[in-house]
Amino acid sequence: MTPPLRAGLAGRGFALAGGLIFAVSLGYFLYAYWQYGHVAGPWTTDGWPAVATNVALFTVFALHHSVFARTGIKSVISAHVSPPLERATYVWIASLLYLFTLWAWAPVPGLAWQVTGAAAWPLYAGWLGGFLLTAVASFALDPLDLAGVRQAFGHAPPGEVILSTTGTYGLVRHPIYLGWVLLVWSVPVMTGTRLVFAAISTLYLVVAIPLEERQMRRTLGPAYDTYARAVRWRMIPGVY
Repeated sequence: MTPPLRAGLAGRGFALAGGLIFAVSLGYFLYAYWQYGHVAGPWTTDGWPAVATNVALFTVFALHHSVFARTGIKSVISAHVSPPLERATYVWIASLLYLFTLWAWAPVPGLAWQVTGAAAWPLYAGWLGGFLLTAVASFALDPLDLAGVRQAFGHAPPGEVILSTTGTYGLVRHPIYLGWVLLVWSVPVMTGTRLVFAAISTLYLVVAIPLEERQMRRTLGPAYDTYARAVRWRMIPGVY
């Protein structure tokens, strides 16, 4: 059996490369979503195979997020990497799946809306707000920890999790997801390709949030219920 990959020099390089590919995947999303703004002709029923393909692509990506955390998968990963590299391994797999999903996304014909002139400025403002919200909320959680880099360099995970009711996490309980919703929906040109991506990814977040919060309640106990009462909305203020 191949010995587990430890958090030595090679392990740290593995984690750093994972952090880099994670950053590349985020940058590629911005480029790909801009490309999705090209209209692929008028909608016809011939577009349904493309929709089905895209649903399958995103499902594979989404399943990784829910399956990876299960004990059986973790035991397989643990046989090949040490605990400090488990997060980096997750980031590697997620980033590569995300890149493939974006690259293979099939063009969907049709145009939901196209806003021009001064009427488009609120949408541009919403997109910029989503970008900034995502950045601020991510840095509040420590991007290097999210990417698995700190763990590989011997930094222990934080002992006590403090649930803040100020800043972005006082607005909604999942501000990164709110930022995502603004990024994918606040566009002046909503092509069929973009619409399918926005709808599928948003639906995934709606389904994933209760599962994530269930795990948070198991981990933090009554403290999370107290936080949820203080910050009422999960993702979109006044809606969800």
